This record gives sequence, structure tokens and C-alpha cells, in this order.
Amino acid sequence: MTLHIGDQAPDFRAETTEGPIYFHDWIGNGWAILFSHPKDFTPVCTTELGYMAKLVPEFKKRNCKVIGLSVDSVEDHRRWSKDIEDTQGAAVCYPLIGDTDLAIAKLYDMLPAGASGGAARRTAADNATVRSVFVIGPDKRIRLMITYPMSTGRNFDEILRVLDSIQLTEKYKVATPVNWHAGEDVIIVPAVNDEEARDRFPGGWQAPKPYLRIVHQPR
Repeated sequence: MTLHIGDQAPDFRAETTEGPIYFHDWIGNGWAILFSHPKDFTPVCTTELGYMAKLVPEFKKRNCKVIGLSVDSVEDHRRWSKDIEDTQGAAVCYPLIGDTDLAIAKLYDMLPAGASGGAARRTAADNATVRSVFVIGPDKRIRLMITYPMSTGRNFDEILRVLDSIQLTEKYKVATPVNWHAGEDVIIVPAVNDEEARDRFPGGWQAPKPYLRIVHQPR
């Protein structure tokens, strides 16, 4: 199964460190971040899970839940969480999915359908492609997908920035320019003609080119 932005995020039942869940029910009416890692007790992912724990309050402000996944057992996740808190100064405060049969990793196209062997017999290198981040909307559709190499720690501040952009651009007919951060100017999308734009943005805009209409971020 190949996934694309705009596809419905596959639903599944899973065991987590906070009990069993049905994924779509767990998401509810808000947003969700699903991020995966190739193996418990690995150094780069240890730093990532700790940093994500520190960002959880920011995601909550945006009505967004966070959930992690690894093709390891829930028991291993719980043991690893103690190391994460010890080394990163933050307790893992979101559920971690156990995926020992690789089913969810395959469902989300992070491992080939023919991948075999349980988690205990697989190395991080075997699971190298299980390094993805998915942003999922209230309609259960995928809004963002990023896959990182094992050697590169993920930038979760960037995921927060993208979530701000997606939520803003879904509410207003705007797009965000390169390196945009919340509060900065945005771009009126081409689908909005000038007549409609005058109604939507009565304060006016700057247009260095007819197709590039820059306006203050709507509130």
C-alpha cells in the first residue's frame, strides 16, 4: 500500500504504553502526529522522544495529539522510557505503540509488505525506513509525510511550524512562504481573484507580481 498526502490514514488496533487503542477513535476530532523509530534503545531516537515530550504542551495548544511507534514491544518501550527521562530530562508523556509483528509499519508503507521476522530478531538497520512523521487531520487524512535517515535527528520544531501553517491555511485562503513562522506575512492563494481578495483582506496587500500577493497573517 502506497500512501500519499491527502489519503486517509489507515486505521488500526494496537497495544500502547497507555493501553489498547483504535487509531481513528484515539485521534477523535482533533489532529495527530504519528512518528516512528526503527528500534528502542537507539541513541538518536532517545534524544528525539525526549524532545518531543517537551513539545507536547505546544501540540496540545493546537488540539493535536502525539503518538510514537516502534517495531518493538510495549514492555521494551516502558523500559526505554526510563532511559529517555534519565538522559533527556523529560518523561515520555504520550503513548508508544508496540508493533512487534511489523503490521503497522507495513500498513503505513514504512516497511515492504514482504518484510519478515519479529521485532526481537531485527536490527535498527533492518528497520531503517521506519523513521517517518505523519501529520493527520481531524478528517483522518494525511497532511504531511517526512522520512528521515537514521543518522539525522528529526526537527520537531519544524513539524510544529508545519502544523501551524496547515491549520492556518485550512481556515483562510492563504499559503505560507519559505521559512514562514506564525505571525509573519502570508500569500493569498491564486484561486482567490482580486475581487474576492478585497472582501477577504480589506486592509489590502502588496503585489510585487500579479500572482504574488502578500498580506498580513489573518487572525
